[in-house]
Amino acid sequence: MQPFVSIIVPCYNEEKTIHYLLSAVYAQTYPRIQIELIISDGNSTDSTAAVISAFAREHADLKIRQIENSRRTIPSGLNQAIRESRGEIIIRLDAHSIPVPEYVARCVQAHQEQKGDNIGGVWEIRPGAQTWIAEAIAFAAAHPLGVGDALYRLNAKAGAVDTVPFGSFRRSLVERIGLFDETLLANEDYEFNARIRETGGVVWLDPSLRSVYFSRSDLGKLARQYWRYGFWKLRMLRRYPQTLRWRQALPPLFVLSLLTLSVLSLWVAPVIYLLMAQMLVYILVLMAAGAKLAFQKKKAFLVLGLPLAITTMHLAWGTGFLWSALSGLFNKYG
Repeated sequence: MQPFVSIIVPCYNEEKTIHYLLSAVYAQTYPRIQIELIISDGNSTDSTAAVISAFAREHADLKIRQIENSRRTIPSGLNQAIRESRGEIIIRLDAHSIPVPEYVARCVQAHQEQKGDNIGGVWEIRPGAQTWIAEAIAFAAAHPLGVGDALYRLNAKAGAVDTVPFGSFRRSLVERIGLFDETLLANEDYEFNARIRETGGVVWLDPSLRSVYFSRSDLGKLARQYWRYGFWKLRMLRRYPQTLRWRQALPPLFVLSLLTLSVLSLWVAPVIYLLMAQMLVYILVLMAAGAKLAFQKKKAFLVLGLPLAITTMHLAWGTGFLWSALSGLFNKYG
């Protein structure tokens, strides 16, 4: 008999997308009797719970459980779901994701072939709303200028990587390295994978494991998302400084250079020209990237939309990172 699989999902106010996930899990090619879906809900205030309950009643042949995530954070939700689960293999998904029908079967096969300790795939990023800026954000979230060398968002080959989204792992891995770190409100996946690699394990990317991921719908939500990423990334890097990658260092360095040159220009007038030159080069590079993508995709709005989205990502991530460093100094010496 095939291994029993637990799919764990942290969830909060996902009434608009949760039915996509539920339908995708139900459509899995893996034997349904060997799957359980555990949704850890952070006391949603919308109709998320009602949508899940209705789906569970109409599809009684799929084991679906809703559990309470009283702390209302992603890592606490994941850990609560792991504690409640009984699968030999655990697959972590999000409430706004759509795994391909073969996702579970391919995860199980990859583990049986011992390809890695945590095995995940690649994202197909779709807009979070039907607007031009939401579509531009989706393109930016998969663009090299936006995500650097994050292979799970780009075209990638199978192999060992730093991290994967929506990973799958055996229960024995959690027993060996522990649960997700609940002191991190973001970057919990990266930290989990860092522990795997530090203990001699392998994080494996399998491009056949594909899932749809809905990006943020507007620049405000995008800014809050990336500010949070930057803030908690530094907290994670303090424990694992060797995991820092060039793509993660550039946004805070860029923001710091803007702040430094702006302050210096108040006393040294010629510095303003250096600041203007830096901004001009940055804008021209992003505009060129937007124009190229607009021509390739035949979507004129990307000429403006892509630079707006990528600039938001860079500034928010960099500012969050620097604020985390500054607040850390005050906490240390205050």
